[in-house]
Amino acid sequence: MYQHLDLHGQPLPYGVGKVVCVGRSYASHAAELNNPIPSEPLLFIKPATSLVGLTAPLVLPKGQGAIHHEVEVALLIGRRLCQADAVQAMSAIVGIGLALDLTLRDVQDTLKKQGHPWERAKAFDGSCPMSPFVTPDALADLQALDFSLTVNDQLRQTGNTRDLMWPIGELLAFMSQCFTLEPGDIVLTGTPQGVAELRALDSLELQLNGQLGFSATVS
Repeated sequence: MYQHLDLHGQPLPYGVGKVVCVGRSYASHAAELNNPIPSEPLLFIKPATSLVGLTAPLVLPKGQGAIHHEVEVALLIGRRLCQADAVQAMSAIVGIGLALDLTLRDVQDTLKKQGHPWERAKAFDGSCPMSPFVTPDALADLQALDFSLTVNDQLRQTGNTRDLMWPIGELLAFMSQCFTLEPGDIVLTGTPQGVAELRALDSLELQLNGQLGFSATVS
């Protein structure tokens, strides 16, 4: 599970906390699912039990309909953030990685129609496969990171953090106005267009800024 996560090859210096996610932070993704574009960040949380390492085969729930991949840039928080501003928020980022926000799409669609929360579709065990983290200085501008997901040698998703509707610092600052972020919390910044169903035996390749590559398989 999440004990396999690391920062530049070393164990994380603190335990893993919650995973804070942002829905519809890329306008292209909102459009592809016919969702309205929110006027402020749409937040939800996955528990630490949702985390698994990308190095392990991904185990998908059975009998719950389509399971979609959503590739996202992930931020590891290293300092407590409460009522922070954007500058303070940016300085609290100690790791950058890639994650998959796995989504039970049929379950989510039903919950949305009923006006219910999404946790059953988003927070199940293993719903957040996570790469190792690198320190921010290993990458260029965090607000201009390319990232992509290829499934079975076909490009499915590609994005750049410059297209986020809220810059990363502002996004973290907004979260910290809603609830405190603690060291070990992980923030998923949202997914671009191209989400699609995952199936057994799929082979995945995730790329971050042309410098870091991660592989995963579906069992």
